[in-house]
Amino acid sequence: MGVKKYLRKIKEGPISLVRKFKVFFTQEYFRNAILLWLLILSFLVNLTNVVSLVTLVKPVDFPIILHYNVYFGVDVLDSWEKVYIMPLIGFFLFIVNTLLGIYFYKQKERIASHVLAIANLMVQLSLLVASVGIILINY
Repeated sequence: MGVKKYLRKIKEGPISLVRKFKVFFTQEYFRNAILLWLLILSFLVNLTNVVSLVTLVKPVDFPIILHYNVYFGVDVLDSWEKVYIMPLIGFFLFIVNTLLGIYFYKQKERIASHVLAIANLMVQLSLLVASVGIILINY
């Protein structure tokens, strides 16, 4: 009898997950055109950041320049894998800002959710500029 219940839970699991996704994305927050476009643009900028780094950064045996300062010159050298931390941080901030925006939108704080969405796009664009700088300096 225990096996049948287990198999039934397995069959119902993905359906309930799909249902949860549908409920999540049908919230009023995602019906706002401005917020939706800001989220889409932020995600696309982060995706562009990841794709550009994956295609243009090549594995090397020596350390690469990760940060350059006009006043002091090169101040951070490390392995080539460390460049992927920036898009990871960008994705984390995208998730946090989106969840906070949804929370504030539910609390009727529309301006706060719009500010978070705009800040999200600005952070993603800043990380893209930093990634392009790393690519231009090293390659």
